[in-house]
Amino acid sequence: MKLHTLLHYLQPYMAYSGDNPDISSIENDSRYVQKGSLFICIKGYTVDGHDFALSAVKKGAAAVISEKEMNLPVPVIVVRNSRRAMALLADSFFEQPSKKLHLIGITGTNGKTTTSHLIEKILADHGSKTGLIGTMYTKIGDQKSEVKNTTPDSLTLHRLFKKMVDARVQSTVMEVSSHALDEGRIHGCDFDIAVFTNLSQDHLDYHKTMEEYRNAKGLLFAQLGSAYKYNPPKFAVLNIDDSVSRYYIKATAAHVLTYGIDQTADLKAENIQMTASGTSFELHSPFGKNEVSMRLIGKFSVYNALAAIGAGIASNIPIEQIIQSIEEVNGVSGRFETVDAGQEFTVIVDYAHTPDSLENVLTTIRQFANKRIFVIVGCGGDRDRTKRPLMANIACKYGTNAIFTSDNPRSENPIEILRDMEEGVKGQEYKVIVDRKDAINYAVSMATKDDVILIAGKGHETYQLIGNRVYDFDDRLVAKEAIEER
Repeated sequence: MKLHTLLHYLQPYMAYSGDNPDISSIENDSRYVQKGSLFICIKGYTVDGHDFALSAVKKGAAAVISEKEMNLPVPVIVVRNSRRAMALLADSFFEQPSKKLHLIGITGTNGKTTTSHLIEKILADHGSKTGLIGTMYTKIGDQKSEVKNTTPDSLTLHRLFKKMVDARVQSTVMEVSSHALDEGRIHGCDFDIAVFTNLSQDHLDYHKTMEEYRNAKGLLFAQLGSAYKYNPPKFAVLNIDDSVSRYYIKATAAHVLTYGIDQTADLKAENIQMTASGTSFELHSPFGKNEVSMRLIGKFSVYNALAAIGAGIASNIPIEQIIQSIEEVNGVSGRFETVDAGQEFTVIVDYAHTPDSLENVLTTIRQFANKRIFVIVGCGGDRDRTKRPLMANIACKYGTNAIFTSDNPRSENPIEILRDMEEGVKGQEYKVIVDRKDAINYAVSMATKDDVILIAGKGHETYQLIGNRVYDFDDRLVAKEAIEER
């Protein structure tokens, strides 16, 4: 593509009439620049892409997008916001791939991963070749790839959409983080359906206030646009039991489909029955009453199922087919996942890393636990410190044996993180074991028949971040080894 053709999409607020080289690729990392690349200078948290512009030119960059004038031997196009320009240019260069996909975005504090997998299963069962972008991996058809962020930057995202289109993917489901929304990573993404799960305390190290956090999530619904589209129509699928949904209803001009348990909703779950092996409920919808019996456990799983059912209905899939898909799901990796090595007690690994998600998991466990509940929990370093005492308090409130340990301490001293947690449980009984493996081994050694051990916080993760190093660590494998050694 010629540079002038590409830059046409940045008009009318900028004009460029200089050289017109062929552009073979777009890059925002100088390490990947090749002959004919358009290099975009992005200011990051730790590095500034402008500092690598000359290096990019030496590697063959044919032009540079910059937020300031630079003396380089190739065209330099100065823009007000290079992140926004990158989204526009990527969308153009890759031929607007998201418009060729049935694109569903899911945002919320908890439940995004499970809900995205449920929706992807519904779509796949209906005959659609699917793509998935989320916390655990990116998937094109059956091919999985690792990810760095829940929601990639706009350049990576549009490149990924292009790969999906080329692979004949028809429907894509993606988790959309509040960071991505705030930083404009999804600019240029043509969503057909936006789903909201819930909002509770998290990421206040970034957003500072719950209002800012709420507003960031709301951008997904505001960006559905104000023009009505009938083939297919745009939909916002909202959890009406969360009061924030009323704010999002005002933020979007799209069709709204609500779901809930406590409030009146388009999709409502009633008569919820829960056991240690699954959950059943009556689904009341515009299509009548349907019985749902799924293997997923907990009230929070009912919310996730309702959100997925809403997305399925908005995708014009028959309700009976949607329910059948939901009922066939065994679970999602690291989400209320049991570890069974023949022991007489139950071990559950869950990604719960916010006060709300930890409380949801523990209240579910209490509904079927017959004896003690061991809660192994920590808090991530370099993240929201205000939730640490809250997490500790919830562990002591709902568990019988709380064990505080390291999560991903990153650059923080693990002992200091644990001291922050202890501020929330003064006078209560708990145990502190800094080393996470030792904490799991201790709980396994103490558990007896019918006890439950919850290992919270890391879920599907197969690593632990300590200092600037990444160590192999999988809660599920560590627990299994501890059981077998016992």
